[in-house]
Amino acid sequence: MSNSCEKFLKGAKNLVFLGETGSGKTETAINLARLLAAEDARSVHFFDMDQTKPLFRARDCAGEMEAEGIVFHFQSQYLDAPTVVPGVIEALLDEDSVVLLDVGGGAHGSHMIGQFSHILSRESTRVLYIVNPYRPWSRSLEEIERTAERVAGAARLTRLHLVANPNLGPETDAGVVVEGLNRFRALFPERTPEFVCVPEELCADAEQSVKEPILPIRLNTLPEWMVVQERDSDMKEWSKNA
Repeated sequence: MSNSCEKFLKGAKNLVFLGETGSGKTETAINLARLLAAEDARSVHFFDMDQTKPLFRARDCAGEMEAEGIVFHFQSQYLDAPTVVPGVIEALLDEDSVVLLDVGGGAHGSHMIGQFSHILSRESTRVLYIVNPYRPWSRSLEEIERTAERVAGAARLTRLHLVANPNLGPETDAGVVVEGLNRFRALFPERTPEFVCVPEELCADAEQSVKEPILPIRLNTLPEWMVVQERDSDMKEWSKNA
């Protein structure tokens, strides 16, 4: 295992991604899965457990992830009724696999994995709670703790490890990342995030102020209208500099 993978896993083989809706769980999980697939000798299994929203689901980029060697799991739904993805227990217990569970936002989505708590409570699991301090319900410690208690309680899990994901979507620049991380530090003065999510194009600028491990983030789940918008923006920038 490479040093970069080890600093994110810290001895765990199973990773659970929890957080409020819109905190960035899916993008964090996808990017970490891509890193592990590239650098870890074990099989990487990604379970899309999100049954709570129609947009920004990992399954929309399943083909790209599989092309990178990631074993992708999800269960089709009927009228958005919650369904359990098969094969979870087998993968969680397989010592030759790294498993990532991308769980739906809020307490409703977390109910999906409560049935696996007897395995996910073991030392082999790291439960990552994603915090974006710019989100409406993450601006005070009380709000974060209240939401985290509901989410973790629904999943029947404790021992949450914090991940900082400071961003304002398309408006994010290095200053936004650093200011958001300072907000995170102020909210949790006695805790250090497991790692900080930083858009890959901003890593070089942000790393001077970010002392924690950085996970470079490349957006994977943009809806088509945002893809077109970004493409048009890139073309305008190219035309201006041509």
